[in-house]
Amino acid sequence: FASYYGDHMVLQKAPAGAVVWGHGLPGAAVTVALLEAAGLVVMKKRAQVKGPSGRWTVVLDPMDQGGPYTLMAEQGLENVTLQDIYFGDVWLCSGQSNMAMTVLQVANASQELAAAARYPYVRVFAAAPACSHVELEDLERVDLPWSIPTAENLGHGNFTYFSAVCWLLGRSLYEALGFPVGLVEAAWSGTPIEAWSSRQALQMCGLPDDTGSACFNHAGLKPPVCFAPLSHPALSSSTSTHQHLSGPQTPSVLWNAMIHPLLNMTLRGIAWYQGEANAFLHTDWYNCTFPALVADWRQAFHTGSAGQTEPLLPFGFVQLSTYRRQSPDNSFAWLRWHQTADLGVVPNTRMPGTFMAVAMDLGDEHSPYGSIHPRDKQNVAHRLLLGARAVAYGDKELVFQGPYPIRAVLEVTRGLLNITYSQELVFRQRDMQSFEVCCSSQASLCQWVPAPVAMVGSRTVTLALAGCGALVLGLRYAWAEWPCDYQACPLYNPQGLPAPPFL
Repeated sequence: FASYYGDHMVLQKAPAGAVVWGHGLPGAAVTVALLEAAGLVVMKKRAQVKGPSGRWTVVLDPMDQGGPYTLMAEQGLENVTLQDIYFGDVWLCSGQSNMAMTVLQVANASQELAAAARYPYVRVFAAAPACSHVELEDLERVDLPWSIPTAENLGHGNFTYFSAVCWLLGRSLYEALGFPVGLVEAAWSGTPIEAWSSRQALQMCGLPDDTGSACFNHAGLKPPVCFAPLSHPALSSSTSTHQHLSGPQTPSVLWNAMIHPLLNMTLRGIAWYQGEANAFLHTDWYNCTFPALVADWRQAFHTGSAGQTEPLLPFGFVQLSTYRRQSPDNSFAWLRWHQTADLGVVPNTRMPGTFMAVAMDLGDEHSPYGSIHPRDKQNVAHRLLLGARAVAYGDKELVFQGPYPIRAVLEVTRGLLNITYSQELVFRQRDMQSFEVCCSSQASLCQWVPAPVAMVGSRTVTLALAGCGALVLGLRYAWAEWPCDYQACPLYNPQGLPAPPFL
């Protein structure tokens, strides 16, 4: 079997068929058998080892949730046996440091770690950090082979394994669904989206797909050239050596080494937490690079799994939290906006089948890992769970996102702007700075100024425009690096979900 496989793993359940693959002697026949606990053969599949790659692939018949099963692969007199296999839903979790944060690092860590033993049917796997200049067929290394969760492997260290966001989401999915969940982590701190994107995805956005440099592995003897800054004739960045770009930046090197080897897997969904690095590098391109990555990963997993992973694979992501209080920089605000393909909410026409966890109200100024790494990953995972249940599992009645404006009407004579929202509003604080309008006396001029909240109705917010010129050219909300304090943004819905920022 490929290094991805091992005892205790979860394979994707019906209606999809799980894909298993491995290596053998070119031209040899491989027999794959699935056995029940009592030894009864459930199914047998045969595959031919293809040369020169020496790979074989088998698509199992769709299996209902449950287990345990034994999986065997035989080639002549040789055989490999994997035990304690379950069928359930498999989710891939990827991104940078906020995805890589372990359960050890989050709020109430000791309680979370102690609770791990209660979830033996949520299985975890973590790929080791690695980069490559060419697409790899197998993972270079594995940090955590398929395992039953324990306090040790959920809190191995800082930014190692296992991902807190991934674990908390998977655990919540298990509680909601009642069947096994498999979690696969592939994350690396300080990495921009370009490193996780295939050459084809970058070409869709007109970005360079290759720097021509070599890429050494994570434990290489030479300084890893894959950390080199990205370059593009239309782009420049004076912050490419910023502390939050600590990981590989070369285009496609993480796609090549950490995602491409997994493409044969049958998946149920993806969770993504990335973007901080791109607040310092090529921010203005994220409204293309992120939708392109989503579409490209979907196509790649669908094709790689012989059509078993659905084409519109559910894709959830976390919108950026906060960083520096009272910073004049608005790159975080732009990145949040670009995470939605500049449409404010998802799913939308450019990003169908996606869902988003808003996190701008979860700032953690005193986090020992820096304010860019808030410890409240429980709320992040809960908001992802709501989106997953609604978008991936079809719970149409579930409210999974906060209120969003659907109409704005200007009352020029009264100097008011009335905003109508999609949901009932809960107004938590009368923040003078959250709403801003772009004022001008001429259409070509624009100055953003605060628009105080004059009145709040059940679904409306009225802004006072005193001091604004004759023209209001724009409106924005929560457009700052640190928009509001912990769980205290101005607008929420009754379910406690914050209104996302908008422009």
